[in-house]
Amino acid sequence: MRFSRLTVGALGALAAATILSGCGEAGSSGTEAPASAAAGAGCAGVAGTSLVVLTDDKGLQNTDNVLPAINKKAATPELIAALDKVSESLDTTKLIALNKAVDVDRKTPKVAADEFAATAGLTTGIAKGPGGDIKIGAANFSENQTLAELYNIALTAAGYKVTVQQIGNRELYEPALEKGEIQVVPEYAATLADFLNGKVNGKDAAPVSSPDLTATTTALAALGDKVGLAFGKPSAAQDQNAFAVTKEFAAKYELTTLSDLAEKCSGAATVLGGPPECPQRPKCQAGLVTTYSFQAGQFSSLDAGGAQTKNALKTGTISVGLVFSSDGELATS
Repeated sequence: MRFSRLTVGALGALAAATILSGCGEAGSSGTEAPASAAAGAGCAGVAGTSLVVLTDDKGLQNTDNVLPAINKKAATPELIAALDKVSESLDTTKLIALNKAVDVDRKTPKVAADEFAATAGLTTGIAKGPGGDIKIGAANFSENQTLAELYNIALTAAGYKVTVQQIGNRELYEPALEKGEIQVVPEYAATLADFLNGKVNGKDAAPVSSPDLTATTTALAALGDKVGLAFGKPSAAQDQNAFAVTKEFAAKYELTTLSDLAEKCSGAATVLGGPPECPQRPKCQAGLVTTYSFQAGQFSSLDAGGAQTKNALKTGTISVGLVFSSDGELATS
């Protein structure tokens, strides 16, 4: 199961696995927002078979780039260099394709990783390390398991004896990583930075992640030093909150960005879909209001980027919905 990005700050990062957002009194499932919040005509949903993500042109979301987290005692230059080869091979489009292979085409994470590695020439030029046993931990959702298999391929090519173990959520695997019970985990920069910030500085510590990748990874490295973790190079691949519409909706209203959505579709006919927490979260409806001045006429309580939200988009029941930026279904869009 994919991690939910619905929580706020360090406490949220500890309680869940990632980050989402909200708006206050925008209503619940099928309920109307106050008239002052939906003064325009808005844009009714348009049914379609494929989805497109609207560009976050003002940087509402934080930088949840994929990167390897490593127990410092295992972080030899050769091991880091091999893992960096994986980071260099990935971007969001390729991560979407990997997720499609597993979640839509029903391949195993190992098969999807093997096929990607062969096509990308992942093992070319990987230098041999000192060898030894390496255990890679994988979180309990398919994307992370596929990333763990890519790390397996790279580290095996570097001469390590590698096993991959599914461990569960961050609250379980991060302490194991610190203790050296596992040596490597595929991670997400912003989410892990806020998780470690809460652990090191307390649950009320101000978030250290931001839309700036350099700032996020700098904060992450400093926190990692305190708990015995090192990190490889962040990839260009991101798995973070995103807002999607159908291709037909985007074409009808001539939308490519969230600024376009706010300018053309704020109003009574527009229905925003997302998880129940969305109206109270700063990376969901509240963030759309504060960052983009976007006002939906109604909010429909669905799920966190899952089948309910995607089906509601495709049937035209909602206008715009919260998804994850690396969702495999976006590959068909």
